[in-house]
Amino acid sequence: MPRPRKGQDRQMTGSFHKPLHCCGCPQLIHQKFKMELKRVVITGMGAITPLGNDVETSWENAKNGVSGAGPITHFDASLFKTQFACEVKNYNPADHFDRKKLRQLDLYAQYALIASREAVKDAALEEDAEAGKVNRDRVGVIVAAGIGGLHTFEEEAGYYALHEADGPKYSPFFIPKMIADIASGHISMEYGYHGPNYGVVSACASSNNAIVDAFNLIRLGKADAIITGGAEAAIYPAGVGGFNSMHALSTRNDSPETASRPFSKSRDGFVIGEGSAVLVLEELEHALARGAKIYAEVAGGGLSADAYHITASHPEGLGAVLAMQAALEDAGMKPEDIDYINVHGTSTPVGDIGEVKAIVKLFGEHAYKLNISSTKSMTGHLLGATGAMEAVFSVKAVTDDIVPPTINHEEGDEDEEIDYNLNFTFNKAQKRTVRAALSNSFGFGGHNASIIVKKFEK
Repeated sequence: MPRPRKGQDRQMTGSFHKPLHCCGCPQLIHQKFKMELKRVVITGMGAITPLGNDVETSWENAKNGVSGAGPITHFDASLFKTQFACEVKNYNPADHFDRKKLRQLDLYAQYALIASREAVKDAALEEDAEAGKVNRDRVGVIVAAGIGGLHTFEEEAGYYALHEADGPKYSPFFIPKMIADIASGHISMEYGYHGPNYGVVSACASSNNAIVDAFNLIRLGKADAIITGGAEAAIYPAGVGGFNSMHALSTRNDSPETASRPFSKSRDGFVIGEGSAVLVLEELEHALARGAKIYAEVAGGGLSADAYHITASHPEGLGAVLAMQAALEDAGMKPEDIDYINVHGTSTPVGDIGEVKAIVKLFGEHAYKLNISSTKSMTGHLLGATGAMEAVFSVKAVTDDIVPPTINHEEGDEDEEIDYNLNFTFNKAQKRTVRAALSNSFGFGGHNASIIVKKFEK
């Protein structure tokens, strides 16, 4: 298909079941060089989210349809169009870090370290490193952020503006606290992990991109295990004000807990959230050799671009189709092999429609046998951390055979552009066998990333 001219929209035509082999797909590398790709499993998880300060609490509240939204407490939001968010609750930094360490850590990096500590402990990585079963030189860290240290930037920029007459006075920690890769650095330094180490930035697709990178590095033999996920803490004036100016946030100030309502006609924007989620990805034989607990297997990942607009997703879901199809091909799976899709589903007027169209286009008749849900209806949108948090929920759906709900949908609140014959798992979790789950994350700039996790079988 010829490349569209500038300003010309690319149409979705032809079959969506032809091999893509895009983005340097490891399957293509495997075919060309006859390399044996290693299997990758999940052996640990950690989280601090608007629904709870660990994985189990967050998952329990997600299953029960609890909203994490409430009035903003991080700053005085009384003059803002949006005065609510999904904040982490009952959090005291001093419970986790000493004063010296806190000088070095933006809030987003604090969240990343806390989630990583839970995941590393859950996977018994350090316990086995001490016993000589884990080589720290072959453990990596890839933790993403869409924005990074926004609060640090605000504090420093504000100080300079107020003291301009005295000349610039910046903290020596300003840059290393602010940059979006620093969470990975802190995690590696805490444990002495010398494997691949970096951050990923692709807006709201960031942590799904990080998971795909970790998956590929492990199955190509570049690491034995990688701590991966995302963290974000942008509920501050610049974050809320910036998204307000774009008309991206819900302004339902009279009812914050019902504001995030994906796939409902009355949706008016996303609810900003914060927190972190981290998974330990590990090469299967390495995990088995040390007797690690295995939650699920990472089956595949797919990446694409909309090449359409700086903030809006493609209205027909072009990039979403390509990312999901690439993930299926990478996993060697068919659409019928997927039982649950944790959708991006941000509760924005345009984005929800495009994703639904993409699912129907790719999955065909099987789309009506799937469960679909947007956990953002409860957690809000954690930006660069959202993919990792939803990956954790997808793993729990696979292990527990339960699909968390899409809350806040009311009867009669249907959008004529959305196909309600699909099962959106409205308002109540549903029990069903979940052999495999697909999780979508899409970001500003047209970045799309999909991952598939499935039940582990030896």
